[in-house]
Amino acid sequence: MLKKTVLFWMIMVVGSVLMACSTESPVDEESGSEEDDGELTIGFSISTLNNPFFVTLQEGAEAKAEEIGAELITVDSQDDVAKQINDVEDLIEREVDVIMINPTDSASVVAAVESANSAGIPVVTLDRAADSGDVAVHVASDNIAGGELAGELMVELVGEDAQVAELEGISGSSAARERGNGFHNVAEESLDIVTSQTANFNRAEALSVMENILQSNSEITGVFAHNDEMALGALEAIEAAGRDDIQIIGFDATDDAVAAVEEGRMAGTIAQQPIMIGETAILEAEKIFNGEEVEEFVPVELEVIQ
Repeated sequence: MLKKTVLFWMIMVVGSVLMACSTESPVDEESGSEEDDGELTIGFSISTLNNPFFVTLQEGAEAKAEEIGAELITVDSQDDVAKQINDVEDLIEREVDVIMINPTDSASVVAAVESANSAGIPVVTLDRAADSGDVAVHVASDNIAGGELAGELMVELVGEDAQVAELEGISGSSAARERGNGFHNVAEESLDIVTSQTANFNRAEALSVMENILQSNSEITGVFAHNDEMALGALEAIEAAGRDDIQIIGFDATDDAVAAVEEGRMAGTIAQQPIMIGETAILEAEKIFNGEEVEEFVPVELEVIQ
């Protein structure tokens, strides 16, 4: 009887061990497949979605991410430097594979870039560059060349030595610096830039700034704005003042600006290709994820719309 009892308990113990092994194994395999699914996840911190140009850029990135089977997590900084830094920290916490950043401010964004560097997450910048930090690749139009195109068009429209005004973008952003530098490369030799004032890439601010410029500079015959939103704000002020003789050149070729050019209300705009910038950045992020080599700067072509 004792032998039978011992044999019974031995069978029960062995059976329990076998059952435990059979239930644990599938769980381990499933969790392993979730951790190593091989899917590319990209975090995208964009400066603002309150600007048609960046909405289009984001749409280009989103479409390309879907095409290649990548997950894209977009966060809107709302033109707030502190929010952008916090947003990037959140993306780091989510352990994305690559972070794309369209900086609100080229200097302040360095803190976010360096945080990603410390976490070992590669960074791609779009449209606006970061002043420092380790950026794997920068995708943008050649803003200096674009500013020069605007300067050449302005000289052609208003003539040598004419008085012109300049509406600058966000101070500290690479786009504002470079577009301004390109414009000045041409304009300082051929035009009289009577005033350069910031309107922060914002249409409403540009309307107010342009109203003040018109009151104090009655002889201006041209305005170059660092983006179309400011050009359209300036247009409102100029039309309200009855100054249809003033030539306005913008930058970005947004739908509203192109329509204004076609209607003869704006003289021209420098066409970036925001969809292509977004698409290209996604493809560069994919290359980085796959361990492929990338160039430090990937330019996207510009053209003059007039």
